[in-house]
Amino acid sequence: MSRIGRRALTIPEGVTVEVVDNNVTVKSTKGTLNLSVDPLVKVTVEENVVKTDVVKDTKRANVVVGTTNALIKNMLEGVSNGYTKNLEIVGVGYRFNVQGDKINISAGFSHPVERVCPEGVSVTLVNANEISLSGIDKQKVSEFAAKIREIRSPEPYKGKGIRYKGEHIRRKEGKKAAK
Repeated sequence: MSRIGRRALTIPEGVTVEVVDNNVTVKSTKGTLNLSVDPLVKVTVEENVVKTDVVKDTKRANVVVGTTNALIKNMLEGVSNGYTKNLEIVGVGYRFNVQGDKINISAGFSHPVERVCPEGVSVTLVNANEISLSGIDKQKVSEFAAKIREIRSPEPYKGKGIRYKGEHIRRKEGKKAAK
């Protein structure tokens, strides 16, 4: 069994964890998250600790127990602190515009690109070149951030495009390197 699968997860203050028929429910004041657990994995809650263990020692069970433990850890982190992804846009005339749950992105196309936020993800406009995505579900926040980033991925010559805040873009020299 993996070391991650053996890891004991402590439940933060104000968070409740329930396990009913291979379904794990994590609740707090920020919201509720559910996870359907594989039958090869047994999840137990003892006092203030969540533990995962394999029911039958097989290769698939050893793989799934580590993933299940990591997903439960992400759920506990999400309902207690939440997740945030910051995106910035670089380029002349490139900008974000937020209207309710819609994001209008001007990224050098002939038309603005519009994206609607999924349920459970909120968007705040920091400035015209930066937005912040937040929510309790790590997968939803990260997936939506990746979908926004792929609208105009950063290019290696000038660095123009949409990138994560603090992301380093490897730059290429360009034509002057050929001389």
